[in-house]
Amino acid sequence: MPRATKIVATLGPASSTPEVLEKMLQAGVDVVRLNFSHGKAQDHIDRAQLVREAAQRVGKVVAIMADLQGPKIRVGKFADGKVMLEPGQSFVLDASRIELGDQQGVGLDYKELPRDVKPGDTLLLNDGLIVLTVEAVKGEAVHTVVKLGGELSNNKGINKQGGGLTAPALTAKDMDDIKTAASFQCDYIAVSFPKNATDMEMARQLCNVAGEPWKHRPALIAKIERSEAIPNLESILKASDGIMVARGDLAVEVGNATVPALQKRMIKMAREMDKVVITATQMMESMIVNPVPTRAEVSDVANAVLDGTDAVMLSAETAAGKFPVETVEQMANIVREAEHAEEVSLDADFTNKTFGRIDQSIAMGALFTAYHLGCKAIIALTESGSTALWMSRHRIHVPIFALTARDVAQRKMALFRNVHPLLVPSYADRDEALAQAETFLVARGLLRPGDTYAITCGEPMGTPGGTNMLKVCAVR
Repeated sequence: MPRATKIVATLGPASSTPEVLEKMLQAGVDVVRLNFSHGKAQDHIDRAQLVREAAQRVGKVVAIMADLQGPKIRVGKFADGKVMLEPGQSFVLDASRIELGDQQGVGLDYKELPRDVKPGDTLLLNDGLIVLTVEAVKGEAVHTVVKLGGELSNNKGINKQGGGLTAPALTAKDMDDIKTAASFQCDYIAVSFPKNATDMEMARQLCNVAGEPWKHRPALIAKIERSEAIPNLESILKASDGIMVARGDLAVEVGNATVPALQKRMIKMAREMDKVVITATQMMESMIVNPVPTRAEVSDVANAVLDGTDAVMLSAETAAGKFPVETVEQMANIVREAEHAEEVSLDADFTNKTFGRIDQSIAMGALFTAYHLGCKAIIALTESGSTALWMSRHRIHVPIFALTARDVAQRKMALFRNVHPLLVPSYADRDEALAQAETFLVARGLLRPGDTYAITCGEPMGTPGGTNMLKVCAVR
């Protein structure tokens, strides 16, 4: 069985050489994340080219995800680069401050903070390591008392406990970055800090306009990292192609203890709504400096797999860590072991379900048939990838091979759980397409004489959303 759960890895200084990147792809990376919080437009264009060239050399399909920075809700800079805050001391966050910060206070990148907070609010800085209580708001200055102290350095992030910051999800920089991502036909765009479906709909419009010169429309991933997004989760999912469980900022806003249950709920909802889901943040954090993960990290990755996530993501571990290749290898091993322990409950998945579309009914029929007949594979001949996506929403220990003539669809499907996309020529004749699909998989050792497989396609051939046929075959 090939590995079903996909691995997303972030590119950075530790992984931007062709040699390291190739090793990471060979170790198991399926999607490369470009973090637009760092670097200039040309840096991302160059890295996208680097990824595509490396993928071609190792003979692997790899998707590229552009992760937008979103609003900069951060403190300014300090004269000495950092200060040490002690519990009980006063500290002022001043949106009008021009001079560098000191022990008494600091300026703000986010100028709207004084209008977003009131006395009694709790502010969490540097991923919640520093806690401030708002005592008063005087003009542009937010006067606070340090509740939990520590070292505060330049440009650390600010969160408000319980949410409520009004910063828009898409900034002017994000709009420019969408144009940059469109220029190299990015496969996925991750939108930071969306609060509602409107944020995602606006991002969709911007992406469609930016991609029009290339007739390219990237898939959109909503990063769930604001507390306001939780009650709007269903509508955000409807407006997106998938979500990212961005546990870092989310945990700061809603509390660490709340996140595990939210993660399970989000993964379950995404799968039920036929959307993809990525689980992210600190999955293998200790491997930034250590050659092996902690037992807790191993359990964390395995539990995300057992929850049904499409992909698990690495951030600083591969962008700036000492062991980027080893981290991917360890993650791939954990994923495989977790998948061996998965329970398949396909019959229960279909209980009381109705399917309103022919192509979706065919996809579900293929899963049901392959599972009960013990097929070695499911083959989906697909134009857009929708049939493969629907199949991938259900746990089944039968690999799904998605054959498409469109390289854009092939890269998009690299993120789908248990889907292995392959690029094939386009055939106008159905019988020829079916015969060539079997020949294609046999030649690659994916099917052997005597193996039974289920295959789906649409007739007439080449029509997106037109899957209307299921056939069960045995390799001669």
